[in-house]
Amino acid sequence: MDEESVRKFVAAYLKKKGFKQTENAFQEELNKNTNNSSSPISFNSKFDPDVAKHILSFSEFEDGPAKYQDGYAKLRSWTYSSLDLYRHELLRVLYPVFIHCFMDLVAKGHVQEARTFFNSFREDHEMMHLRDLQKLEGVLSPSHLQEMEFAHSLRQSKVNIKICQYSYELLLQFLHKSQSTTMLGIINEHINFQVSPGQPSSISDDAESVTLTGSSQDSANQINQKEIHWGLLEDSFEERLEKAGGLLLESEKAEGETKEGDWDENKKKSIEGAKQGSSIKKLKKDKAAGATGKNARPEATPVATAPRVKAELTLPVIPTEVEQSILEDLRNRVQLSSAALPSVSFYTFINTHNGLNCASISHDGSLVAGGFSDSSLKVWDMAKIGQQGVDSLQGENGTTSSEQVLGSNGGKRPYTLFQGHSGPVYSATFNPLGDFILSSSADSTVRLWSTKLNANLVCYKGHNYPVWDVQFSPVGHYFASASHDRTARIWSMDKIQPLRIMAGHLSDVDCVQWHANCNYIATGSSDKTVRLWDVQTGECVRIFIGHRSMVLSLAMSPDGRYMASGDEDGAIMMWDLSSGRCVTPLTGHTSCVWTLAFSGEGSLLASGSADCTVKLWDVTASTKLPKTEENKSGNTSRLRSLKTLPTKCTPVYSLRFSRRNLLFAAGVLSKTV
Repeated sequence: MDEESVRKFVAAYLKKKGFKQTENAFQEELNKNTNNSSSPISFNSKFDPDVAKHILSFSEFEDGPAKYQDGYAKLRSWTYSSLDLYRHELLRVLYPVFIHCFMDLVAKGHVQEARTFFNSFREDHEMMHLRDLQKLEGVLSPSHLQEMEFAHSLRQSKVNIKICQYSYELLLQFLHKSQSTTMLGIINEHINFQVSPGQPSSISDDAESVTLTGSSQDSANQINQKEIHWGLLEDSFEERLEKAGGLLLESEKAEGETKEGDWDENKKKSIEGAKQGSSIKKLKKDKAAGATGKNARPEATPVATAPRVKAELTLPVIPTEVEQSILEDLRNRVQLSSAALPSVSFYTFINTHNGLNCASISHDGSLVAGGFSDSSLKVWDMAKIGQQGVDSLQGENGTTSSEQVLGSNGGKRPYTLFQGHSGPVYSATFNPLGDFILSSSADSTVRLWSTKLNANLVCYKGHNYPVWDVQFSPVGHYFASASHDRTARIWSMDKIQPLRIMAGHLSDVDCVQWHANCNYIATGSSDKTVRLWDVQTGECVRIFIGHRSMVLSLAMSPDGRYMASGDEDGAIMMWDLSSGRCVTPLTGHTSCVWTLAFSGEGSLLASGSADCTVKLWDVTASTKLPKTEENKSGNTSRLRSLKTLPTKCTPVYSLRFSRRNLLFAAGVLSKTV
């Protein structure tokens, strides 16, 4: 190795690593040596053989793309053959090394070798990172790395990986013995290790152990320091209920439930006809479950103990008769718990011919809406549907308490048809009173309809691309929309322009949800994050990082303290809004979680999925259990699954707890599932 080669390799190495000061000092030293022939430094005579060996290795690394393939293949083989106890921690290193090897090859112009490398090892990561890999497939030239925001952000950021001390030492030993400068360079440049003493973390903590750091993570940490007020509004219905004397006596409540039960029974008679006997039996079962719920009533619910905050928005005036009706529903609410699960009424759409995109249920379950690919919105009135003598109505025998099937084959239409959109309808939402419904569409608009007049009232234009989701606020009047244009927007019914625009997500905003006090909205995105926004200022006040795929559904607890989010892989995460941290992950669903709903008092969480099941989770137990106690018991699933309610083959599109804590669900019969 001659002196000139050594100089070139050292200079190239310093430049690649970004050691500018060292590089300048080295160049100055070289210039001095050139001017002074009697320099004491002689590379040939005093150069350490080991250093020369490493510099030679670096030269090969610079020149040969095969080093990436060989280096990664050795690292992968060593990781998979390591001890079971440490393997899951060491496997966390493979994905970031894999994507940076690929991007480095592309950046150096070795595009064909990069494609070969990508296709050779992509199967290892498809289960956890399929959407990322699909995006990276589009990187075909060095310019793409700069143009594609996703790839550019990956190259600018570092990955934070939690690992135990022994796993870290094993990795260092391997890198030293294999003398893989390529892998060592990538790991040094793109991975930050958070080394902890003691035993390796459990496999269930993998989602929390690998996070993106760098500028994006720094800003997230800074944002999450902001103060938020998660309590309920002053003079809320819950507070008025307490002032008015609280819950009804048991005898009064039983009478109220009988009235509601009679209404349910009449509705079922009109719809199911011959199934009258089974409906009455189920009604009795529901009453028995309600009685169990009363006995299991906690002394103080989280809603009652939640702090009170002032409203940042001007709240609409609620008519006295409506207010009284809501208070009566709250007085008659069945208290649910792990010992008293809710009754479930499941509405199944049939004969939709793959045209149904979304379903929505009104707060009392009396109206059900469906958004279709032919740009139509259809609303069924449950009280009238059986009276029209539609022949296609029939029951699907499932495990839920009652199921009503919605079809469209009768001589007279059993639904109200709303037409006005010029593209598929992706979302619909009822206001709390059920007299208005909003729909969002691929035509980039949101439309307001009157269920009383059966007419379109307003068309809201502002988004530039399809609007994936729209949600009324808990008080009505205000609503939020989420779009492919990467923004969420706040609107009021009386203004055609948005009041606020929330921008910050790196990809589509797929879902939106209001906080219980209407001062915040949460948005879930294809960038795998959830953000919480202040409605008054439009600022992002929390970023929740932990999902491994696009976030499709959100739900806020009634006391406003917790939020649940569901993603495309079937994972659900429960977040503490005040700290911004994940309280517990929920695992059990095997496909997309499309809908989430908290019960009225916040003790249960219901989740609906494309795997054709509704799952009920015990929220109270999970939020009270300290993490230390949990680790001692060795319980990896921190949120207890209480029950799984399967359908025959009906993916669950929508869930809604009524004010009296009856759970409504809706989905479409699918023969392809």
